[in-house]
Amino acid sequence: MDRYRGHVVLVVNVASRCGLTPQYAGLETLHEKYADRGFTVLGVPCNQFGGQEPGTAADIEDFCQVNYGVTFPLTEKVDVNGAGRHPLYTALVGDGPDIQWNFEKFLVGPDGAVAGRYGPQTEPEDGEFVAAVEKLLPR
Repeated sequence: MDRYRGHVVLVVNVASRCGLTPQYAGLETLHEKYADRGFTVLGVPCNQFGGQEPGTAADIEDFCQVNYGVTFPLTEKVDVNGAGRHPLYTALVGDGPDIQWNFEKFLVGPDGAVAGRYGPQTEPEDGEFVAAVEKLLPR
């Protein structure tokens, strides 16, 4: 996350075969709308929930670009829970509960601290969610 220091980052564990996969469209819209103000979405593919992200990194990237026009960065596939939890998720989750499902969202402020955690059902277009993003961005 050091490369994003000073930026507002929305970290989302993603999957391409999930009922919530259409959230990619809203995530891309947010990314495009606020990128020039120091905002980015960081998609983190994970196959821990129902095996809904089985592809390779290249498969996942192609799927996202072809189906949703995704331009925001995607990481390699990682584990977000358990003994193999990626260090990024260890930092994000802290003492909180494990990730429950795909498309759980962490809003990270420019100082690198978690400013909010949002469940999978929170849509990227949700008014309160967008207001939380805007509050962290420079005017």
